Amino acid sequence: MSDTPLKVAVLGGTGNQGYGLALRWGLAGHQVFIGSRDAARAASAAAEIANPNVTGMSNGDASAGADIVVLTVPFSAQSPTLESIKHLLSGKILVDVTVPLVPPKVMRVQLPEEGSAAQRAQNIVGDGVRVVSAFQNISAEHLRDPEHIMDCDVLVAGDDKDARETVVQLAGDAGMKGWHVGALANSAAAEALTSLLIFINKRYKIPGSGIRITGTPGDE
Repeated sequence: MSDTPLKVAVLGGTGNQGYGLALRWGLAGHQVFIGSRDAARAASAAAEIANPNVTGMSNGDASAGADIVVLTVPFSAQSPTLESIKHLLSGKILVDVTVPLVPPKVMRVQLPEEGSAAQRAQNIVGDGVRVVSAFQNISAEHLRDPEHIMDCDVLVAGDDKDARETVVQLAGDAGMKGWHVGALANSAAAEALTSLLIFINKRYKIPGSGIRITGTPGDE
C-alpha cells in the first residue's frame, strides 16, 4: 500500500476501466483527477463516484496537476492523447494501460511495430518520462464494483524499478496484487494476454477472467 496519498490523473476516466481505477484509488485516499477530452463528461463521472477525493476535468488540466498520469484510452486514441499532453509529463510517471486491440479481431494478438503499446508510449513522450505498463488484464466491470474482490494479479513492467514499485503499490491500493515483471519491453506479454483472456471469456462464458501468479507462500 502507498505510504502517502498521491495525485493521480486517470485519462480516459469516463470509460469503464479508468472509472473503476479512479473510484478505487479515491476510496484508498488518493487525490484523483478524472481526465477526458470533454471536461463536462469527466465532471459528470466524478459526480457519479461522489467521493471528495475525485474530481473531473480536461486531460490537460488533469495531467498538469498530477504526479502520476494513468492512460486508459483505446489503442486508437493512445497516440493522439499522448501527443496532446506530453509537454505536461516531464519528470512524472506515466502508467500505460493501453492494449493494442484491433477490431474486429480483438481475440487475436496484434502487437504494434514498436513491440508493445507501452514502448510506443515511451517513444512518444521521450526519456524524461518514466513509463510503466500495468492493469491490461483486469476486468473493467469488476473494477467498477468497489465491493467486488479482485481475484487477479497485475503485471507491472518498466525500465525504472522505483516507478514500477510505485505502481505495484497503486495496484495494492486498488485491491490487487502487483508483480514486478521486468523491463518495459516485457509489456508485450501482458498486452498479448488480453486477447487470450477475451477469447477465454467468450469460450467459457466467464464474465471477467484474470491471471494469478502461483507457487507463492500465500497460495494455500
